[in-house]
Amino acid sequence: MAVKISTISALVVFLALLSLSHFSHGELQLGFYNKTCPNVEKIVFGVVQDAFRTNSRLAPLMIRLYFHDCFSNGCDASLLLDSTTSEKTAGPNLSVDGYALIDAIKDELEIKCAGFVSCADIITLATRDLVNLASGGKARYEIPTGRFDGRESLASSVDLPGPQMSVADTFEMFEKRNLDLTDMVLLLGGHTIGKTHCSFIKDRLYNFKNTQGPDPAMDPKLVKELKRECPENSKQNKAINLDQNVSSSNIVDASFYKQIKSGRGILQIDDQLATDEMTEQIVTDLAEGDDFLARFGQAMVKLGSFGVKNKDAGEIRKSCRSCKNRFCTA
Repeated sequence: MAVKISTISALVVFLALLSLSHFSHGELQLGFYNKTCPNVEKIVFGVVQDAFRTNSRLAPLMIRLYFHDCFSNGCDASLLLDSTTSEKTAGPNLSVDGYALIDAIKDELEIKCAGFVSCADIITLATRDLVNLASGGKARYEIPTGRFDGRESLASSVDLPGPQMSVADTFEMFEKRNLDLTDMVLLLGGHTIGKTHCSFIKDRLYNFKNTQGPDPAMDPKLVKELKRECPENSKQNKAINLDQNVSSSNIVDASFYKQIKSGRGILQIDDQLATDEMTEQIVTDLAEGDDFLARFGQAMVKLGSFGVKNKDAGEIRKSCRSCKNRFCTA
């Protein structure tokens, strides 16, 4: 009997691994670089880990870069292109950063396996590794590769949800990208780490919707705390943690959902997630459950499949900041 159970267990494991090895999403697949650059994930992680040791802020920066690149025109590294009219120059992207890390990874890959790994996949793998590092090694997820780099990057094409939008309007944007309501709540959970600035929240503190007062949905104690950090007439634009749990503000975990359920969301859209009938139960489940990290990874994988370019519509850049193809528009 013991032999039979062992055999069955081995079969289950084998089938699971077999299924994983054949996972694909459109043109994407796990192990895409097995023949052309078999150590790609090891190389990426090595550069990322060294950078994270000296600058843990890279985790929220890269999550934001990944979201901004994928959400507007698909996961094609179009945000990385340098030009006076490229996506980088659009208002919402002016504060995006993390480009130097991408350059460092690309330089290393061009030494080890030149011409094979796309900048779009570098963004994807680096973000995954930083999420895992910022969670204390609890959030590593498998993500397929095989993206090609886009040849077009225009500031006029940038289309991102704003922090003052309603839940319904925000969801409409996510739905157009084949992301469901739960995906939206999970991806906005990226606010578990990172910062915003006083200029983005002063209206909630001093003149919410022209009421000459604070947003009534915000915890009054938090309003007082934030007013000290963001004086109404101050010219300083101080950075504010998006997760107000001091012990968790730099850790990828479910603390963010507990905070917004208590009216301690910094951005208006975050607070609305916890009270809107469309998303309230999802937030509660995540705040009270223990599966946020696994589900966040799944949502990141799903986002990473949006708008992917294949070899006919894209290319493999030598430099992530400029197109190789002369027909590039940026």
